[in-house]
Parts: sequence; C-alpha cells; structure tokens
Amino acid sequence: MMDTSYDMIKLCKESEPKMGNENIETSFVVADEEFLPIQESSLDLVISCLGLHWTNDLPGAMIQCKLGLKPDGLFLAAILGGETLKELRIACTIAQMEREGGISPRVSPLAQVRDAGNLLTRAGFSLPGVDVDEYTVRYKSAFELIEHLRAMGETNALLQRSAILKRETALATAAIYESMFAAEDGTIPATFQVIYMTGWKEHASQPKAKRRGSATISFKDIREQFGSGD
Repeated sequence: MMDTSYDMIKLCKESEPKMGNENIETSFVVADEEFLPIQESSLDLVISCLGLHWTNDLPGAMIQCKLGLKPDGLFLAAILGGETLKELRIACTIAQMEREGGISPRVSPLAQVRDAGNLLTRAGFSLPGVDVDEYTVRYKSAFELIEHLRAMGETNALLQRSAILKRETALATAAIYESMFAAEDGTIPATFQVIYMTGWKEHASQPKAKRRGSATISFKDIREQFGSGD
C-alpha cells in the first residue's frame, strides 16, 4: 500500500487488523506516484483508486506503473473524470464573472473520458479498456458540498489558483447553484464521474490484431448476407 501522505499510510496500517487481512503480508510505503520505488517487472497487479488525477505527470506515472508490472500483469485504475462537479463549476464561473469580472479555478482540472484511452495507449499498455460511472450525491447546500470537498482533499491544488474566495462570490455561487440545479425538496445535486482504466503489460499469450488487409471477407459481403438492417 502506497500513498504520498504519511498520515494516510498510518491510518491504513492501523485499520488493517479490522479488515481481516492478517494472513496477507502487506508493505506500507510513503512515496510519490511520479517516482515509484519499485523494481521493473516485479508486480503482478497495480491498483490505483482515485489518486492518479492528482499527479502532475499522469502519462509518466502510468508508464512507471507499466514498467513495474511483470509480463501479462494488470493495471487497474479509477480517476475522477472531467464531468465531476460540473454543477459547482458552472455556478462558480457565473458568480465570479458577475462579482469579480474574471474566473479562477476552484477545483483541480480533470481528464476527460476521451483522454483515458489515449493515456493507456501512450503508456504502452496492451488491450486497453475504459469504462465510466456517474454518481449523483445530494447536499443540503453548496456550503455543505464545499466542506465535504475540503474534508476529502478534493478542492484545488493548482499553484496558480486564487487563494481566497471572496465572501460575496461564495454567497453568489450558493445562490446560483440553488437557482439552477436545486430539486423540489431543496437539495442540490453534485455529479461525480469516475473513469475506470484497465491495461495489460504485453505478453505473447495475449490476442493480437490481424495485419491490415488480411481479412478474407468484406463488409459488403456481410451486409448482403445479413441485410443492411434498414
């Protein structure tokens, strides 16, 4: 188990006995995903759960994960996608434009779904796969949502961000959020998009695409045999 935070690793280590994994030998490492302290071709499986979207060099971190895998090893990751907190982004943008005449990101930038497949291919993974889930969480107010994001550590880590959110802008954001997205019961929705990525390190046993032009049946023949579907 690895994390950049010593406190998080300490928490995981303390909670391990409660998880019933005492028969599984576990190493706890404080390290950076961009500088993985693992030997090349030493792992069967790499799992990253909602952490890689914080890296400065996401392609580089994924390349290092791939290098650490044994042949036919599996990389499995979940990251927050670009549709996450779309309601908050819209409300905050409108409020900042109205009150301050410009915008400063309040949430870190996130990858889009179309980027995930490109990242897997760029890192050199075989048989890349991408899946998406969207979850809607309801809050009593925008302020409760923001407190939740702070507790999760999922606000904004950009060095170029504006460090202070003015009180009038914060109030305007909450009002706009409620007016645009509130449900009949007064709660507001917050969308969390999770992108799942899977990729394998190359191995001779894995299926491979046929050489281009090697097909013996044309799509025209298939359409004539099964019909066009019109």
